[in-house]
Amino acid sequence: MSVDALRGFDMLWIIGASTIVGALEKMNENSVTTFLATQLKHVDWIGFRFYDLIFPLFLFIIGISLVFSLDKAFATGGRWQALARVFRRSVLLFALGVFYSGGLSKPWPDVSLGGVLHRIAACYFFAAIIYTFVRGEKGIVTACAVLLIGYWALLTFVPIPDFKLDKSVVKRLAIEIESDSPFDIAASVKERVRGSYEEGRNLTNYVDFLFLPGTKKQNYFINEGLLSTLPAIALSLFGVLAGLLFKNGSIAPNQKLAWLIGAGLVGIAIGLLWSLQFPLIKRIWTSSFILVAGGCSSLLMAGFYWVVDVIKWRTWCQPFVWIGCNALTIYILSSIVNFQTVATRLVGGDVKNFFDAKVAEGFGSLMIATVSLLLVILLMRFMYKQKIFVRV
Repeated sequence: MSVDALRGFDMLWIIGASTIVGALEKMNENSVTTFLATQLKHVDWIGFRFYDLIFPLFLFIIGISLVFSLDKAFATGGRWQALARVFRRSVLLFALGVFYSGGLSKPWPDVSLGGVLHRIAACYFFAAIIYTFVRGEKGIVTACAVLLIGYWALLTFVPIPDFKLDKSVVKRLAIEIESDSPFDIAASVKERVRGSYEEGRNLTNYVDFLFLPGTKKQNYFINEGLLSTLPAIALSLFGVLAGLLFKNGSIAPNQKLAWLIGAGLVGIAIGLLWSLQFPLIKRIWTSSFILVAGGCSSLLMAGFYWVVDVIKWRTWCQPFVWIGCNALTIYILSSIVNFQTVATRLVGGDVKNFFDAKVAEGFGSLMIATVSLLLVILLMRFMYKQKIFVRV
C-alpha cells in the first residue's frame, strides 16, 4: 500500500498541489511561502529542488512495481510471454506520450517524439529487460554503475563541435553554409570541445540536435532526450532493488527500513561528492543528479513504508492511494480536461471577488486552485470505490 500512496503523493504535485502553493505565495508573500513556491519550480540548469525530484521519483516507483508485475507474469506465462507483455506495454506508453504531447494535431515535423511518457516507456522497457536477464542484486547494481559511469565518460571525454545550440548561432551557421541540415551545420564547425556541461553546449543536447526527429521543446533538444535516457534507466533499476528488498520474506521490516535509509543516504552522499566535477543537472540527467534523486526517492519510500506498512497508520494517505492506483489515467486526463477551468466555473467570477474582498487579496485564486485539486481527488475516489483501474 505504501507504494501506491507514494505514487499518489508524487502525482499530487503534478495535478494541482503546486498551484495551491503558488496561490498561497501570491496571497501572502513571506519567507515561508516564497521558499515553498521556489521548491516547486524547476532549477534553470545546475542545482536541485524538490520539484526536480517529482519525475525521478516516479521512475523509481516504476522499478518497484515492475518487480511485482514481472514476477507474477513469469510465474503464469513464462519469460517470453512476460517479455511480449513488456514490449506491448512500452509501445502503448510511447503512443500515449505522443498523444499527450499533441498527437497528430500538427503536421510533421511538428509532432513530439520525446517527453515524460516517452521516457517512462523507455525506462520501463530497458529496466524490465535488464531485470529479466540479470536477476541478482549484484548484477543490477553493476548495470546501474555501467550506465552512470558510462554516461559520465561520454559527456566528459567525447569531443563535440564547439558552438552553442542557440537560435541565433544555428541560424547564422545555416546561412553561412546555405544548409539547414544539422549534420552540415555541425560539420562546418572545426573547433572541438569536451567535458562541457553548459546548456546547449554538451553531448546530450548535440545528440538530440543531430538524431532526435520531430519537434523539440528547446528548439534543438529536449529535457528527456535520447542520450540522457541511459542514466534515467538506472533510477528504475534502483526501484527494482527496492522491490526485491520488499519481496524478500527473510528480511524483517525494520531491516528493510534500514536498507532503504542507508542506501538513500549513501546515494545522496556519492551524488553530492560527484557533483563537484559532474554538476547536478536535471535537464540532462547527470549521473550525480540521478544518485541524489535516487537517494531522496529511497528515503521517501522508507518514510511511507514505515508509516503505511509497518506501523499501519493509513487513514491519512487514502487520497494518495486513490490517485496512485490510477496515476496514468489522471495524468492523461489532465491534458484533455482542464480542471482549473471547471473549478473557475464553480468558484470564479463574483465568488472569487467576494473571497478576495472579504478574506484576503488572492484568496479567490487559492479557492479555485483548491477546488480544482478536490475535483481530481473526488474523481479518483469514485474510480477507486467503483474498482475502476485503468492499466496499460
